[in-house]
Parts: sequence; structure tokens; C-alpha cells
Amino acid sequence: MTRGHESRLKMITGLSHVSIVVPNLDAAAQRLADTYGLKIGDISINEQQGVRMAYVDLGNAKIELMEPSRADSPVAKFLERNPKGGVHHFCVGVDSMDAARADLAGKGAQVLGDGQPQYNVHGERIAFVHPKDFLGALVELEESDSCAIK
Repeated sequence: MTRGHESRLKMITGLSHVSIVVPNLDAAAQRLADTYGLKIGDISINEQQGVRMAYVDLGNAKIELMEPSRADSPVAKFLERNPKGGVHHFCVGVDSMDAARADLAGKGAQVLGDGQPQYNVHGERIAFVHPKDFLGALVELEESDSCAIK
């Protein structure tokens, strides 16, 4: 195993969720229930991110449904470009947000934001990696041991 490969294994601890932006959270929840038998959990609002959201827990990962809660949120801008919604990002866990940010920046990857801490609805620190630095996909980093590889 190469040294770089070892550091990647230590940084990313597992898959947390795949996030889908929807124009109407209640309608999306009903569709998932009717078509797939999936039930969403409690609906939360993340004021910092400007989203109304809920998760479908699949056991080994989650599906996150997000609806904009205000017009200036990044999710609202995504919905303007994709009126029917769609996959927005996927989220991986990291042991340490500070170490992950420093490691990625040292390798030339752009971690979005001004360095100010961002938090999800569970109070866990999050950050986003620019799509150009992860094969065209927006990636959320989540400082949590809930998605640690067992």
C-alpha cells in the first residue's frame, strides 16, 4: 500500500448519505413511501444552510432529502438550475475536520467556504469539497464517527 493511499484510508471513515434536492419535501416523502416503502425521519431545518430536510435511514447509509427554506440558499440556486430536483452531493465521514481540510488543501483540493465552521442539523462539523476536485461530484465532509467503517 502506498503512503498516500494509507492517508486517504485514515481520512475518510465511510459513507454517510446521498443528498437529493427536491422542490417539495412532503411530496417527495410521499413518493418514497408509496413507491419504495421508505419512510423519512423527523423533518429539521438547518438555518445556516437554508434547508428543510429529512433522512431516510437505510441502515448502512442514509438518503437526505433537502428543500430550500429560503431563496438565497445554495439549495435554492440548485433548484433554479434543476427545477425537478436531483442528486446534489454525497457525504463521507472524516475523523477530524481540521486534519481533513489541511490534508486536502495540501494536495491542492479546494474545500469550500471561508474557513468558518459549518454544522449539520445534528451539530456535527461539515465542509464541502469543490466538484472539480472529486471527479465532478460535490462532496460533503462530516466530522462524525457514525459513518465509521466497521
